Amino acid sequence: MRYITPRKAAMGMGSARSGTAHHWSITVSSYALVILTPLFLIAVGPAIGLPQAEVIAHFGRPFPAIITALFVIVGMLHFIKGSQGGAIADYVHGTAQQLTMIAIAVFGWGVIAAAIFALAKMAFTIIAI
Repeated sequence: MRYITPRKAAMGMGSARSGTAHHWSITVSSYALVILTPLFLIAVGPAIGLPQAEVIAHFGRPFPAIITALFVIVGMLHFIKGSQGGAIADYVHGTAQQLTMIAIAVFGWGVIAAAIFALAKMAFTIIAI
């Protein structure tokens, strides 16, 4: 017995109507991370080991701040979708599954908010040298 209708097959949706969209979002975010990871290392590498004032000045520039923000946002969204779509759904069930998915989403969005706040604070901080 086939659980997918011809219309769903033509639209590219499986029986649950979200598998293809989930797969594409994970694929696109992984390709974005392939590009963003070396850029992130290039942007953050020079700031390693600098004094606090110089790190703030470094991330006050647009390139390191934007690359870091994009890396954190795309990485955390990839983490949220990936963990909720596969790892949690396969191994945790019932109420624990729902609570775990909520905890993962709160954690991921919390990391995004903290990173954006820190970058904005560094970008708008005036340092007296």
